[in-house]
Amino acid sequence: MELVSRFGRVGMGRREAPLRARAEPQLPTEIIQARRFGKARSARSTALLEDYVELIADLLATTGEARPTDIARRLGVSHPTAINTIARLKREELATARPYRGVFLTEKGETLARRVRARHRLVVDLLIALGVPAEAAEIDAEGIEHHVSETTLRAFARFLHSH
Repeated sequence: MELVSRFGRVGMGRREAPLRARAEPQLPTEIIQARRFGKARSARSTALLEDYVELIADLLATTGEARPTDIARRLGVSHPTAINTIARLKREELATARPYRGVFLTEKGETLARRVRARHRLVVDLLIALGVPAEAAEIDAEGIEHHVSETTLRAFARFLHSH
């Protein structure tokens, strides 16, 4: 196994490659860096809604209902937290909720759920193709899927189709 550090290759065997000095990375311009951090903040903001919509779609497909209690348990959050996020989904017109009937997705919510599920599958498939064990790929995809641009997703798909 070989490790790569910012100082070059570090071998793990008897014959170690010599360390090569690398130039320190250049700091991006303020505008570019602000845009990168802005994208990350935006992704964090929408990740929560995407996780809820994806889970609600999965619950509806497998059990026929998505109750706030089940949503809270599956996401590992408190019931009041789930209720607050469901209220946000309703404000964003992604879901509706009926007393004693659970939560349902609007057409907009179903569209988002399909897109999120496809993105999740693509990231998982890529990680598995790279040799990541399936369970680790599923766990890691939960974080990666919300922060990957459409450009990067297209590159992932091209890579998978070519291999």
